[in-house]
Formats: sequence, structure tokens, C-alpha cells
Amino acid sequence: MNFRKPRPEDPEINLIPFIDVLLVVLIFLMLSTTYSKFTELQVTLPVANADKARDRQHEIIVSVAGDGRYAVNRKPVDGRSVEVLTSELVAAAGGSNDMVVIVSADATAAHQSVVNVMDAARRANLPRLTFATQTSSGGEAR
Repeated sequence: MNFRKPRPEDPEINLIPFIDVLLVVLIFLMLSTTYSKFTELQVTLPVANADKARDRQHEIIVSVAGDGRYAVNRKPVDGRSVEVLTSELVAAAGGSNDMVVIVSADATAAHQSVVNVMDAARRANLPRLTFATQTSSGGEAR
């Protein structure tokens, strides 16, 4: 007969179910996370449903091409600096300060190109500024 005291067994921790749960959580997070870089965001410009564009007497249309070229009232601007654009805006305004500057930028135009137009309008003392958009049907609105 064995009269010794029974030796208590050491508790055994089974880690396999814990690892299974962690793997399921990891797979869920991998599938639900989007991996987009902020420098590669595709921006869709807003669409405005406005009345048809009207020809106004007191407006200056500044077009910004995708490669950074400018045109003031459909006349190409030589150069891409703010100073050159400012002088063109002053010439187009003809001394009037109540002109409306309409920025018509290409969808692929750099943000800096549009900011340059805004800065040139401020320097030319033309505080009224608006942006041209397109309607959802494809026509241009302002």
C-alpha cells in the first residue's frame, strides 16, 4: 500500500486556444484595414448644381492648366511666377477693384498653382474671388 500523500499536479496552461484567438483577431484587422497613403489620394472635385454661367462685364477668368500654365481671359501668361500673374491681373482689371476673379483650374492642377492665383489676386487688390465648377451633367457652372 502506498501511504504517501498525493502530490498536487501543477496546473497546466494551454496557450493554443489563446494563439488561435489572436490569429483570428489579426486576420480580421488585416482584412478590415485600408492601406492608402495620403500622398496618393484621388480627390474628386466638387460638383455644383448652379444656374447656367452668365457673361458678366466685371470678371476676369484665370485658367490653370494641369502642368501649371496660366491664362488670363484666354490669353496665355508668359511665366509661372506670382509677380507675372499679378501684373497680368492688374492689366486685365484696368484699374477697377470691383472685378470678380474666376479661377478655372484643371482637375490635375497642383494646389500650389491655385494658391498662386489667389495670392496674385490679393496683390492686385482684387478681393472678390470665386471658383469655376462643373455641373453633374458635364456643363460648366460658376
